[in-house]
Amino acid sequence: MKKVLLISFLTPFIAFAQLPETDIWLFKVEKKEGKYIYKNALNINKRLGYDNQPVFTTNRKSVIYVSIDESKQADLYQYSISKKTHINLTKSQVSEYSPTIIPNGTGLSAVVVEKDSAQRLWQFNMDGTFKKIIHEGTDSVGYHAWLNTDTLLYFKLTNPHSLRALNLKTNKDTWICEHPTRAFKKIGASSKFIYAIKDSSSTHFRIYDPALKESNVYASYPSTNEDFIWHDELGLIKSENADLLRYNEQSRQWETLFTFSGLGIKKITRFVFDSKTKQLAIVNNL
Repeated sequence: MKKVLLISFLTPFIAFAQLPETDIWLFKVEKKEGKYIYKNALNINKRLGYDNQPVFTTNRKSVIYVSIDESKQADLYQYSISKKTHINLTKSQVSEYSPTIIPNGTGLSAVVVEKDSAQRLWQFNMDGTFKKIIHEGTDSVGYHAWLNTDTLLYFKLTNPHSLRALNLKTNKDTWICEHPTRAFKKIGASSKFIYAIKDSSSTHFRIYDPALKESNVYASYPSTNEDFIWHDELGLIKSENADLLRYNEQSRQWETLFTFSGLGIKKITRFVFDSKTKQLAIVNNL
């Protein structure tokens, strides 16, 4: 059965034929003389098609990602870093997007476009087998991130789009903001998280404290590029064209952390950084 295209995951009303050609690159990262460098650059896909949304597994031995080829099937794949092999995990009749490791290590979550076009969160075992729908009453999910095993942040496809925090035990759904970016991240071991709001020309990063129910501006950047992470040591890192930029909290300035233009990379649209094993995965739009 042909899968329903997840239109709102990309640009509104985009056609499947317009999906970007994307590849995933892997790197090792090390620190020399106080400066971070990358090495062992490897394009793990190097094919026509959409390979995107990578995440490292809990044991850091694999990368799980979304792949769409000429068959128009969107499935979750697993890449073994040591074996350099790819396995199709899901092989399902629905479309899976945004794989995310669940904090308790029991599996992974993904946004699934169901047969009736509902977009809900499903839980999978690490071998790709279905376990359960995470919250039956929550539809129109675009992206998500876990704050803890009971609370998740999610991008809701409202008009305008909104960022919500859902407590799975109490079913309390808290509105955070409108016009969020697709990225929002938990800050280390704290209960705080960082998110961003776009206007016509800039992105404004804010930190939310659930205990105080307060949101404060942290940084801004004159671009609407959406992807960023929070690194335990380096703090806020965002992508911009072929570069990864780090926000220096002390100087309140953006600094270039890595540039990948020498590899032919032109536009980084997603990236994940595993601080424990010093591995970096980036997505390049071809």
